[in-house]
Amino acid sequence: MRWSRGNRDNVEDLRGRSGMGVRAGLPIGLGGLVILLVLGWLTGTDFLSLLGGGEGGLPPSASVPSGSAVSSPEEERLVDFVDAVMRDAQGTWQQLLGDRYEQTRVRLFRDVTESACGMGEAASGPFYCPGDHFVYLDLGFFDELRQRFGAPGDFAQAYVVAHELGHHVQMLLGIDRQVRAAQRNRPSQANAYSVALELQADCFAGVWGHVASQPGRAERGLVELDPGDAEEGLRAAASIGDDRIQRMSTGRVFPERFTHGSSEQRVTWFKRGLASGNPEACNTLQ
Repeated sequence: MRWSRGNRDNVEDLRGRSGMGVRAGLPIGLGGLVILLVLGWLTGTDFLSLLGGGEGGLPPSASVPSGSAVSSPEEERLVDFVDAVMRDAQGTWQQLLGDRYEQTRVRLFRDVTESACGMGEAASGPFYCPGDHFVYLDLGFFDELRQRFGAPGDFAQAYVVAHELGHHVQMLLGIDRQVRAAQRNRPSQANAYSVALELQADCFAGVWGHVASQPGRAERGLVELDPGDAEEGLRAAASIGDDRIQRMSTGRVFPERFTHGSSEQRVTWFKRGLASGNPEACNTLQ
C-alpha cells in the first residue's frame, strides 16, 4: 500500500490528554466486543444493548492535559498513515456525495477520552460518535488487530479507519437516524438493525478500497493499493465477525446476539463495495 505523508489536518492528537467526567453511553467499537460478549455470556445480560451513544449521549465534560504524549517513530508513522487514509477516503466521499459531504477528523487518544457519546476507552476499540461527528481511535488497536485477531498489514488498518468513516457517511445521509428510530420502534429487531448498519459501513469501506485500487494514484500523492492489499482487508473483515469473536471468547456462537455481522457477512459486503465502487450497491436495509 502506497501513501504520502500530509500535514495531519485529518487528525486531532489527544494522546497527551486524559478524559475527566462521568462515564455515560460508552461507545462500542471492534475490540470491546470480546470483553462485552464474555460478560454477557457469563451473566446472561446483553451489555451491548445497555450501551448508550449517538444522538442521546451526554455532552463531553472538560479534558485536562496530562502532559505531552510520549511517542515513538513507529507510532508517529501510524499517525501519518491514519491522516493519509482519512484524507484519501474523505476525498473519495467528497467526489461521490458532492455538497452533502462534510469533513471530519480522527481523534487519536490513549486509554480513555471524552466524546459527545460519553466516555470512550481503548478497550472499546475504534468508534464513530454521531453526537460530535468524530472518529475515535487508540493506535494500540492496530496491535490488537494484528496480534489477537490475526489481521496484519497496512490495508487491514486502513479498512478499520474507512469502516468508521462509513458511519460518518451514514450520519450525513440520514441512514443512522433512520436506523436508530427503527430500533426504538422495533426493539426486538434492534440487533438486526445494528448488523445492517455495520455491514453497510463495511461496504462503504470497500467503496473507498475500489477507488484506491486504481493504478497511477500514487504518482498524484494519493493512496494506491498494491497487489495483495485487498486480501488484507478481507482478512480483517473476516477476523472481527461476531461469530469468530464469540467463538474466541466463549467457545460458542450466539447468532441472536450479533451486532456487527458474521465473518461471512462482513467479507461479503466489503467485497461488494470493493468490486462495485458504488455506494448504491451497499443497501443492507432492504
